[in-house]
Amino acid sequence: MTPAEALATVLVDELVRGGVQEAVLSPGSRSAPLAYALHAAEARGLLRLHVRIDERTAGFLALGLAKASGLPVPVVTTSGTATANLHPAVLEASYSSVPVLALTADRPVEMRGVGANQTLVDQRSVYGSAVRESFVVPAPDSRTGQVRWWRALTARALATSCGRLDEDPGPVHIDVAFREPLVPSGADDWVEPLDGRPDGAPWAAVGRATGAVPPYAGAPRTLVLVGDCAPALAQGALRLAGERDWPIVAEPSAGLGNAALPSLLLAAEDFVRVNRPERVLLVGRPTLSRAVTELLRTPGVAVDVVAGSPRWPDPATTAETVLPPALLTGPAFAVHPEWSFIADDPVKGEEGFAEAWRVAGESVANAVSAVLRKEPWPSGFHIAQAVAGNVPGDGLLVVGSSNPVRDLDNVGSWVLQPARVLANRGVSGIDGTVSTAIGAALGHQRAGGGPAYALMGDLTFLHDATALVIGKGEPLPGLTIVVVNDDGGGIFGLLEQGAPELSVPFERVFGTPHGVDLRALCSATSTPYVRARSADELELALEPGLGIRVVEVRVDRQATPGVHDRLHAAVDAVLG
Repeated sequence: MTPAEALATVLVDELVRGGVQEAVLSPGSRSAPLAYALHAAEARGLLRLHVRIDERTAGFLALGLAKASGLPVPVVTTSGTATANLHPAVLEASYSSVPVLALTADRPVEMRGVGANQTLVDQRSVYGSAVRESFVVPAPDSRTGQVRWWRALTARALATSCGRLDEDPGPVHIDVAFREPLVPSGADDWVEPLDGRPDGAPWAAVGRATGAVPPYAGAPRTLVLVGDCAPALAQGALRLAGERDWPIVAEPSAGLGNAALPSLLLAAEDFVRVNRPERVLLVGRPTLSRAVTELLRTPGVAVDVVAGSPRWPDPATTAETVLPPALLTGPAFAVHPEWSFIADDPVKGEEGFAEAWRVAGESVANAVSAVLRKEPWPSGFHIAQAVAGNVPGDGLLVVGSSNPVRDLDNVGSWVLQPARVLANRGVSGIDGTVSTAIGAALGHQRAGGGPAYALMGDLTFLHDATALVIGKGEPLPGLTIVVVNDDGGGIFGLLEQGAPELSVPFERVFGTPHGVDLRALCSATSTPYVRARSADELELALEPGLGIRVVEVRVDRQATPGVHDRLHAAVDAVLG
């Protein structure tokens, strides 16, 4: 079996599993693998295929089929101008909220930018804002690990098109690249099984809030993981975990603080292996830890996801079920008759499972605190812990990307009260963080909230330094901005780029030392500034005040990797 044939077979099979009963095709060469797969599916009685020689007609035919049935209908075209001919139907589907899937064939990436035929049209975003989402599938090759991604993407596209989570159905674009050969090989073997879920089930069953049903069942050994999400979702997850006696681990931006267990537990491989959950309930989007992705990918660990939009988090592409927010924020959600995660009797945690996680969490907190007491002050960990300890329950903390949010995640969870914690984790950039913090503080305090803090690195601060240029008479929040200044990009020293054998180019292209005088910068904008040279000075500077203030703490970037290593070694030792 050729790679093109394998991909097309899987895509069509997952479309059928996801509810597709009708499909429309316009002929073309590059789309041949999909044509053969659709023809074969019709021969097996899995769908009804409609062929039209004019793509514009084909598009509106698919629109009519979808409008009448309420089911998603794919329309398949070849590459080039054929894709543009679907645009009028896509626009109509968009504004009529009709679930049409524009499935366009494309050239592989190596044919772009070299003058190859039919590659001048950039199909990847050809429909612009007219589609609910646009997915790009690169040309497949003969290697393992692709099938689950193809199926996960198709399930996601169908859920988006049908509005299964946000009740906003509409067109979705899937641009699929194929390499030659484009015709069937006559062979059935492939480098990995092409199978989907058992019994013809879709790769991910997706629900929508509608009415009263029994609660989420989970399993006796269920672990709740909370990533970046809305406060209501996080609080609902905490409530559910408490009711069932399931351990819960959360990222800082979930706002659960010391009500959740330290995320460093997940990096302790031996502990996780011995205390491995049967099922993980993932709430929100995990953004910080590679250990989370590894756990979600572990064979034998079932994964359920709670999501508030069609862009549900599934970094390991292993999610079996996708649940609406009402599971945690409301009394009910819709039920599919084959969803095995629903049960009349709530499942309680296995005796000793949650306790083992709680005891381990306390051990981790004590071990890390012991390490930090021995480490020379200051490090990013010291500063994160100090800031976390000063945020009251009615306070606000805005955390910058790169090291600060990870430092807080590693050492601040057991001293941070459940409070409002915000971070720009959508795309995890450093830009606009100062402005975000100022705006968040203004809104938080206008609603009666308490003191506001921001924790960020020096590059993040400098990237948005003009946020401090505020006109006279403009509303100002009470906001303390703590800048961890390691004179450059400290996070790169913890990544592959920081390896000793790559040290020659590191400082210039990754470390990027800048030498900016933050005191002078703040003076230029009349922003109150203080530099904390000791732990006591930092504690004093963190006392709530009026207006915007900047507190700088300078740390040694070269020392940071060593502190990380000693922290992880201490965690491994105490849990070993």
